[in-house]
Amino acid sequence: MEQLLGGGVERLPHALLLLGREGLGKSAFAEGLAHFLLCESPHATTACGSCDACRWLAAGNHPDFRHVKPETEEDPEEGGREKTKKRGPGIIRIDQIRELEAFVFVGSHRMGRRVVLLTEAEAMNGPAANSLLKILEEPPASVYFIIVSSKPKSLLPTIRSRCRALPFPAPDANAAVALLAAEGLGKQAGRYLDLAGGAPKLVAKWHEAGLIAPLDALIDTLQNPPSDPIGLAARWDSLLKSDPAFRLEHLVEELQRWLFDLTQERLAGSLRYHGAWPRPKSPAGKLHPSALFAAWKELMQFRRSARHPLNQQLFLESLAAHFLRALRPASS
Repeated sequence: MEQLLGGGVERLPHALLLLGREGLGKSAFAEGLAHFLLCESPHATTACGSCDACRWLAAGNHPDFRHVKPETEEDPEEGGREKTKKRGPGIIRIDQIRELEAFVFVGSHRMGRRVVLLTEAEAMNGPAANSLLKILEEPPASVYFIIVSSKPKSLLPTIRSRCRALPFPAPDANAAVALLAAEGLGKQAGRYLDLAGGAPKLVAKWHEAGLIAPLDALIDTLQNPPSDPIGLAARWDSLLKSDPAFRLEHLVEELQRWLFDLTQERLAGSLRYHGAWPRPKSPAGKLHPSALFAAWKELMQFRRSARHPLNQQLFLESLAAHFLRALRPASS
């Protein structure tokens, strides 16, 4: 924050794009910056926490602040009688962005700055992204956009070009491990930090959601999988049913990490995600790197449909077949 604000608020761009993988603290930083910009008695780089503006922000009703984030999707219950909120992220729709037009182009309630915080910006659908682009073209000088994305390549290039990018690198590993150990992960904190690609807040999110044990159980199935895809799919199905917090998206993401490591181990002799886990009995040297990489790419299709599979059992059996096909020795 000090580096960003060192030149004074007047030198801040009208639109910042905070980018980096999930779990690096981008959203927390963005919220802190938004609070600082709206605070009426700020310290050097932080909000005071006690002025009217800070109290309104804490209560969620500051008139000069808007937070745009994905709406939770809703699907009808069986029989179509009622709607229930589905787990997982939704999308940012055009009506959410259109509501910003009146906010951006009408004067401030407090005669000061206005701030738009847009988190998970990659969740914007096409119409929403185009609507945002029009607002970003000529915003008033007193309006600041703080845009957060873990997948900036999914944003329109024209949106990225109208923002100053602020990359978030992975933090120091030793400090991150110490932080996670203090939060209850103990001596195992390092292995999960590797699994999360160095993102401590992602590990903390897994821990809070109860996903650590299911991830461990899933990795156990990957170390020594049965040769039968139906049997492997049955083990995955049992795991999913035993822990509602663990979903198909988590399973597919972990399969991708596992295949990535098998490919890297085959080509470079190193691991990115699973260095703290025992290696599979079948050595990576017997596997074909092109088959591993092809399977990793195929899983992108599975990942896109993991939230709404037409038939979960068939989805798992097909997923298991693709995974096991990649594990065939290079000579077969």
